[in-house]
Amino acid sequence: MSSSEPSYQEYASSNALSKTIVPDKIDYIFDVKPILSDRCYLCHGPDEGTREAGLRLDIKENAFGAIGENLDRHAIIPGDLENSQLVFRINNPDQEKIMPPVHSNLTLSDYEKKVLTKWVEQGAEWKDHWAFIPPTNPNVPEIENNILAANEIDNFIINKLSQKGLTPSEKATKEKLIRRVYFDLTGLPPTLHDLDSFLQDQSESAYEKVVDKLLASEAYGERMTSEWLDVARYADTHGYQDDLERVMWPWRDWVIHAYNKNLPYDEFIKWQLAGDLLPEATLEQIVATGFNRNHKITQEGGVIDEEYRVEYVMDRTNTTAKALLGLTMECARCHDHKYDPISMEEFYGFYSFFNQLKEKGQIGYSEIPKPNIEITPKEIEDVLSFIKMPDSIEKVNLMVMKEDDDFKRKTHILGRGVYDNPTEEVEFSTPAALLEFTDEYDKNRLGLANWFFDEKNPLTARVAVNRLWQQMFGVGLVASMADFGNQGDLPSHPELLDWLAITYREDGWDTKKMLKRIAMSQTYQQTSKTTPKLQTTDPNNVYLARNTRAKLTAEMIRDNALSVSGLLVEKVGGPSVKPYQPEGLWAETTSGQGLTKYIPDTGESLHRRSLYTFWKRTVPPPSMTTFDAASRDDCTVQRQKTSTPLQALVMLNDPQLIEASQTLAVEMLNKSELSDEERITSIFRKITSRNPDSSELNNLMEFLENSENNFNPETSKIETSNENIAPEKIYGLSTLTSLVFNLDEAIVKG
Repeated sequence: MSSSEPSYQEYASSNALSKTIVPDKIDYIFDVKPILSDRCYLCHGPDEGTREAGLRLDIKENAFGAIGENLDRHAIIPGDLENSQLVFRINNPDQEKIMPPVHSNLTLSDYEKKVLTKWVEQGAEWKDHWAFIPPTNPNVPEIENNILAANEIDNFIINKLSQKGLTPSEKATKEKLIRRVYFDLTGLPPTLHDLDSFLQDQSESAYEKVVDKLLASEAYGERMTSEWLDVARYADTHGYQDDLERVMWPWRDWVIHAYNKNLPYDEFIKWQLAGDLLPEATLEQIVATGFNRNHKITQEGGVIDEEYRVEYVMDRTNTTAKALLGLTMECARCHDHKYDPISMEEFYGFYSFFNQLKEKGQIGYSEIPKPNIEITPKEIEDVLSFIKMPDSIEKVNLMVMKEDDDFKRKTHILGRGVYDNPTEEVEFSTPAALLEFTDEYDKNRLGLANWFFDEKNPLTARVAVNRLWQQMFGVGLVASMADFGNQGDLPSHPELLDWLAITYREDGWDTKKMLKRIAMSQTYQQTSKTTPKLQTTDPNNVYLARNTRAKLTAEMIRDNALSVSGLLVEKVGGPSVKPYQPEGLWAETTSGQGLTKYIPDTGESLHRRSLYTFWKRTVPPPSMTTFDAASRDDCTVQRQKTSTPLQALVMLNDPQLIEASQTLAVEMLNKSELSDEERITSIFRKITSRNPDSSELNNLMEFLENSENNFNPETSKIETSNENIAPEKIYGLSTLTSLVFNLDEAIVKG
């Protein structure tokens, strides 16, 4: 790229949000293509059913080709405004000739017309989709004030901010910063001891020591696994109508173990895709392949076996594409992908990698789907020590991937995607627009796994670092985590994304190192407070002149309550558990077979981390789904973000939160040496990670007094029987604790 040509970063910076000033140099990817996609593709795009005048604007050869009955006109002639029909039609005042046509209800703004016109005038330079071009290592931008940058990430961010006339925000307070990084790296809040230690440590390395401690903790692996369970569509039941129980939790134990020992990302993925095909595969590597058996399986009588077997292969295909490539490859199941260069033939070539398993579409009620492996205490003692199997269980059978050498299933394109309509046979292949699957790769899942991590693959590293960025900032550099294709969002910081992707690969796919790099950046350490200028210039915080204010996940909200109240049982791994849940939910949605009644656990199992909550696909944990947890029916790489009245009702009435409120209140009341003011301060600090100010403290003191005075033993939902403490005291402080749990500040990470 010449020094005079603006970079992708500069294009995005100058025009990603502001749509008023036309850029000096028009870029096809960032300026033109979004307009064509939104305003023109309906009639002149990939859909043959709606295409008009034989004109396609999504393919270069068609867009620049001759059109009209006599092929004597062109929509676009580079540099020729007078004879380019596109320019003539979009600027035509005649309502019969203007494009888009009036009846389409689509219009171009003056800004958009100027962009398209200027693009043609400047030569109509066409570029391939950015995500399908392998990343190249960009130069780290130089900035005027190096004191603002802790590492290279900040150079990219500050360079963009300066182009928009913005500057980074001040650093977050130590209380806010430690709360944020604890939740991001462990999913749990800091304790008062953690807070005090950090506040008292005035050394330059104080924050770095906290980050290192969190990355070395077992809670880190649990936090990372919580994200991966959505991607892997993990559940404890088979799904479909009968939805009976399955055993997959040993695979979950492996994921926790893999993250905690910092297994390089390339190995983490290769083991899950093809651990069974590795030379002299270990039992651990075979356990890892449970990833590809997390899909739903039917046990219903009367189903067509092949129909459902095909669905399982489809699931594995689509999950792998979404999780590792960020592509909607499933769109090519029934026809060539309308927006991305993926044909049906390529889809089924990709599908063929997962089509070689000897498996049944329908299994019996007591049947364990094959292939599977038996895990006993002996295997655990010898090589699988990371699996936490209780003494009460003698053995478990885990579904895994295993191919027979003497078995080879042919793969055919399925007409309209239907199992009983096979057409032409296809071989193992991948989308050529990404990277051709050549003879240098083995023709199996291991070959596919190696294809993913070929340096020339344009997407694997980008998608991986984008997921880590989303974990730390709430939104990825590419906001559409599930779609890096033509219809997805453009990267907000394309050069930074490529730098991170290449650095991740060159660092040996070291996930902990990458997360530390992000956490140590000044960009991450900024306050999340906004200003009137930022609200006007960058309301969605695309430029990152501040940190993002993000709500805690469903798991974190519950785990926060358990942790600060002292109820949390910090036991790693093992079978899933059944905490509190409203009565009767399972019975309402069952066919009468198997799991018809939910029986909550007792003892420590009631208070395990939410990561271990038993997941029934047809009735997921209701409190968690209320807070946007994924259903786990299929691969989810990005949860919805909602704020609803139901969430407020859960916070006020969930038995787990009521119990946590009461437990924390009683703990404070048992400390007879404390005043009410000190108790309130301690509760507030535990839940929000900061001290209340004088106004907040006065309001809470008044609330406590009113609550105690209004105590009615007949209507109280809180258990107040304690021979050492007056019931109105328990009720008052429990109600106050519940109030603090319901503060908006209590359910955000920063």
